[in-house]
Amino acid sequence: MEIRVLRYFLAVAREGSVTRAAQRLHISQPTLSKQLKDLEGELGKKLFVRSSFSVRLTEEGNLLRKRAEEILDMVDKTEEEFKALGEVNGGDIYIGAAESDGIRHLARRIKAVQAQYPRIRVHLYSGDRSDLAQRLDQGLLDFAVLVESNDLSRYNYLPLPDGDAWGVVLRRDHPLAERKAFTPEDLLNVPLICPRQGLQKELSDWFQERVDRLNIAATCNLVYNGGILAREGLGCLLSFDKLVDTGPDSPLCFRPLRPPLYSRLFFVWKKYAVFSPAAAVLLDEMKSRLDMQVREKNSDAGK
Repeated sequence: MEIRVLRYFLAVAREGSVTRAAQRLHISQPTLSKQLKDLEGELGKKLFVRSSFSVRLTEEGNLLRKRAEEILDMVDKTEEEFKALGEVNGGDIYIGAAESDGIRHLARRIKAVQAQYPRIRVHLYSGDRSDLAQRLDQGLLDFAVLVESNDLSRYNYLPLPDGDAWGVVLRRDHPLAERKAFTPEDLLNVPLICPRQGLQKELSDWFQERVDRLNIAATCNLVYNGGILAREGLGCLLSFDKLVDTGPDSPLCFRPLRPPLYSRLFFVWKKYAVFSPAAAVLLDEMKSRLDMQVREKNSDAGK
């Protein structure tokens, strides 16, 4: 299975048309059709259902599309790393990040690196914990920002400053919006919108034995979408603070949990990872700045 043919396959899958894909790839339609036929013969599976003017993927085709995207992401990343060897004035860094206000610490370090090396580019991939960990393990990401409930024993990591406070995002006209904070008992009969990953650890520990009595109306892996569900009145969203607009002009408000619940973030990378020059520069910047913050914090505590 050739890399070139996988690129052809993805082009057809994305365009939904052999003709349009051939035009984009600057090859003839008969040549592209033969490459697809040969690929199906090599795999022994039918990848497309063809009609007069379009094609659509079979179940096997969808599986190959997922695998081809992962393979080509790795190929492209490897090629870029080799192009950047020996020079630190440019290059690409791939970072996966959970949704958190704490990402601002990473953003500041990226800004500092790009001020020195303007040709360094950062590609940020947002996702939930399992997705980020998988892409990090596969080598598709150089670094990831993960919430503390992840198993960090497989990684090297740096703790990021501060923590994220959990709370409830709900409509201002909701009957419970007058509350200043929410206890586990307060939420037992309330339709809840829960982050798919957070409920498994932090929130489960916070609710304790009450977790099986929750009325979970919906789950989401991105808080932005969960905020839309809350705004439309589907339920109350359990979320970190500062991820959903709850300003004066928003129909939503944020109320903290009681007792308070906080999650810490960690900047992680695979053990024994070999970095491109650009990624190594960012790691050095993260280490030096976080070490400085720890020293400043210890100095203030000693005063």
